[in-house]
Amino acid sequence: MKLWEKGYELNKEVEDFTVGNDYLLDQNLVEFDCIASIAHARMLAKMEILTPDEVNVLVRELNNIIQLHKEGRFQILKEQEDCHGAIESHLTAVCGDAGKKIHTARSRNDQVLTALRLYCRHRLNLCRKRVEELIESIESFAEKWGEVEIPGYTHLRKAMPSSVKIWSLALRDSMRDNMLLLDTAYRLVDQSPLGTGAGYGIPLNLDRQMTAQEMGFAKVMENPVYAQLSRGKFESTVLHALEQIMLDLDRVAVDLILFTMPEFGFFRLPSEICTGSSIMPQKKNPDLLELTRAYHGRILSLEFQLKTIVSNLPSGYQRDLQLTKEPLMEGFDITLKSLKIMKLLFERLEVDVRRCGESMTPELYATEKTYTLVKQGIPFRDAYKRIAQEYK
Repeated sequence: MKLWEKGYELNKEVEDFTVGNDYLLDQNLVEFDCIASIAHARMLAKMEILTPDEVNVLVRELNNIIQLHKEGRFQILKEQEDCHGAIESHLTAVCGDAGKKIHTARSRNDQVLTALRLYCRHRLNLCRKRVEELIESIESFAEKWGEVEIPGYTHLRKAMPSSVKIWSLALRDSMRDNMLLLDTAYRLVDQSPLGTGAGYGIPLNLDRQMTAQEMGFAKVMENPVYAQLSRGKFESTVLHALEQIMLDLDRVAVDLILFTMPEFGFFRLPSEICTGSSIMPQKKNPDLLELTRAYHGRILSLEFQLKTIVSNLPSGYQRDLQLTKEPLMEGFDITLKSLKIMKLLFERLEVDVRRCGESMTPELYATEKTYTLVKQGIPFRDAYKRIAQEYK
């Protein structure tokens, strides 16, 4: 049964087109829609729209749906369109009239907004945890190998002396900045839209503060029109934070692809994290680094895809917004698995101390020699030209 059922049969091709893969994507939202529905049911009980017995039955069954979902046994049918339809149908079948009352003072618009915000909070917290774990693995790597000198490069040419510590802790520091972006996205997401209905409020005296507190939101979104306009906006901010994480992982992946080449040989990738060739027996390929590099491009395209969908939309809900779910969810999946694989890499990455030492050739010290002359009182530009003569 569809939530908007009116007694006529929808054209099958139209149904397939409008539902798309929403019924599949919404498996990600089942638990969060149930959490919001529990808060909403308790608020309806306070308003005496639900009896104490009805709310107890609904809360018990909503928790049961969460458990069924975790076990992979809660199904969303295409004809139900999304998790909201599937959950309400289940509640109506099991709880009777109480299930029919649960949609009182709600629209699918504020339902999906609430579930998406709860989903984003959960996934942002998981991203933050993965970033912290990556930072720990980078710091352990730097502590073990940090004193080893390596060349610093500009324009992919040797420039000045660097070290494994300087190189690796640059990623740590950038990840710390990325956590600020994650925190900003979290603050933007951490607002309750429940009770704004389809974007113009509900003609009942709702206790929106109560439901916000039940769900752990920091504040209530007061303006119902902006609650709808925020869809696409907060997801875009989230994807931008994720893109910045992937940008840093991309750059480190490129470095490691170069530095683990036999021609450089500064670092070694253990065999267990490399793949092979179907024709060349000797090959051990850095596929995980190449995919990390490519995934940054994927997530960048997802960010622009989402921004393109929501641009030029008028006020109020538009069905275009249904298509913002997939890039958001894919963005989280990409970032979370990339952070996990880079943590594993830094736990196993090795440094070839001999090859690093051999790479520290004399030209790397040209700037240092220039400043030795400066310390003797020679003007910088004269010192620069004198040392430059040695490298003609």
